[in-house]
Amino acid sequence: MQIPVVAALLCANLALAAPGTAMRRQRHAEKIAERRVARTGNTLQPAEGDFNIASTNGSAHVEYSSNWAGAVLIGTGYKTVTGSIVVPTPKVPSGGSSSTEYSASAWVGIDGDTCETAILQTGVDFTIQGSSVSFDAWYEWYPDYAYDFSGIDISAGDTVTFTVTASSTAAGTAVIENETTGQKVTHSFSGESDKLCQTNAEWIVEDYSSGGSLVSFADFGTVQFTGASVNGGTGVSGATIIDIQQSSKVLTDCSTSGSSTVVCSYTG
Repeated sequence: MQIPVVAALLCANLALAAPGTAMRRQRHAEKIAERRVARTGNTLQPAEGDFNIASTNGSAHVEYSSNWAGAVLIGTGYKTVTGSIVVPTPKVPSGGSSSTEYSASAWVGIDGDTCETAILQTGVDFTIQGSSVSFDAWYEWYPDYAYDFSGIDISAGDTVTFTVTASSTAAGTAVIENETTGQKVTHSFSGESDKLCQTNAEWIVEDYSSGGSLVSFADFGTVQFTGASVNGGTGVSGATIIDIQQSSKVLTDCSTSGSSTVVCSYTG
């Protein structure tokens, strides 16, 4: 994991700042380190309660979930999934507290819906607490934890492309390219004991887990996956649309447009 290194570098520079500023920076670094150590995605978790809530965009929804919003293709032989987003600026949800940390994540992946044994995924977390906003680029072979990439900077408004490729059921790569800055990072997996099925392809906004429970979900505005493709060609036509439902309230409104675009908006 990269965050402990970041925390150490921040602490090493404390002497250059005023004491109050130094303490705030140290506390912030420690909080980020603690959150990232425990951060994990999850397979799709069905929502509790009524699944027949009408969609605000008028389209039929096959699934509601407590943690996933977006689109999922179900089939066979999914080896490469890609999609691009413009990184949003997260906001504190209406009625939320400025002292609470709110987060959401956008990612592409293989498996995790009908295949529950593993997920190969990569994406970006966006987090807000008060007026402080941060972004983390990560990769994950679930059920292992997510790990931060180093060597890439993410800011609101950047165009970022995610790609995951399964070279086998136990190996593959996760790639994030910041089209705005030209930075690109790659992580390779091999010999994974939790095997992929290669039967699900996803473009997801997630309320991910930290410390064993869902994080407080941020108002992410709108996330639009463009250039969504599978195996270099097949797009999102025929995908299952998923929205997040928590405590009988639908928090997102997702849809597809054409064959290569998935749009999710926070409705809170």
